Amino acid sequence: MTSITAHTVLFDETGGPEVLKVRELELAAPAPGEVLIKVEALGLNRADALFRAGTYYYPATLPASRNGYEAAGVIEAVGEGVTAFAPGDTVLTTGNLELSAQGVYADRVVLPQHAVARRPADVDAVTAAAVWLTYTTAYGALHLRAGMRPGDHVLITGASSGVGTAALQVVRRAGATPIATTRTEDKRQQLLDLGAEHVIVTDTEDIPKETKRLTEGRGADIILDAIGGPAFQTLGEAAAEDATYILYGWLDGRPTTIPMTWPVTVHGYNNAIVTDTEDGRRRAAAYLNSGLRDGTLRPRIAKVFEGLTHMPDAHRLMETNTHIGKIVVRP
Repeated sequence: MTSITAHTVLFDETGGPEVLKVRELELAAPAPGEVLIKVEALGLNRADALFRAGTYYYPATLPASRNGYEAAGVIEAVGEGVTAFAPGDTVLTTGNLELSAQGVYADRVVLPQHAVARRPADVDAVTAAAVWLTYTTAYGALHLRAGMRPGDHVLITGASSGVGTAALQVVRRAGATPIATTRTEDKRQQLLDLGAEHVIVTDTEDIPKETKRLTEGRGADIILDAIGGPAFQTLGEAAAEDATYILYGWLDGRPTTIPMTWPVTVHGYNNAIVTDTEDGRRRAAAYLNSGLRDGTLRPRIAKVFEGLTHMPDAHRLMETNTHIGKIVVRP
């Protein structure tokens, strides 16, 4: 197989969405252990924007850094020794990659086979691009780290995000009760429609007071938080005794203060516990695919942009925080 041309989104400097540019790159044929994917849809994540802006937990390698963890597509070719995939297989990427060198914002991409998972053939590409990172984050954080059980009350902050909306469904699927927080009233009904049992609007309602009221004074057994910062301490007032806190993001940007309502368990969650081992990816894929088939996991798509040239627009929308669910770009 000769080299092929791929249209790829790159950036030469960190900054706003405008630094993202589409260029043509020559791709070599897949090496041993690699696969070539024709990308049909790309799912955006908050990590992509942080990486582009230079505020992610590791820096971009500049110039010509790639970006993007999440894609869905079809295998076009495989390298020597690849037996798990064949041309024509429908797949999605699993996010266990280095963004600068292997980011998936492109119409074709070559990846190691361990960064790819099968998707059910009847799951469309837009849906597939919207599920892996958000749902496996919720699955890993709530099931593997927090040990969520039926009957638990789970407080989900920033619930209109991709992980937040996924967590609503993961919590319900476990027989637990999701309590969502959102900043403005206009998202309340949409979060209820997506599976929240209760919604706390933080502009007008007090999180600890409302959580205690909704749980008959007990508080939340699990708190799933992407914000961190000083407000993390306040969440302790909303928690049940010996609650489990999962901090999976740092949107506030300031140092996070641990609640003093001891005993508590606090996990700084990294999705590597799911994606970095073959067994972890296998189990997560089984969980995800079963939920897609039975309809209990159904990603909310906020907007679909057509064409890689609209990637800056997609990033601008993500940074407004006005959307609910996942933003997808079709190359």
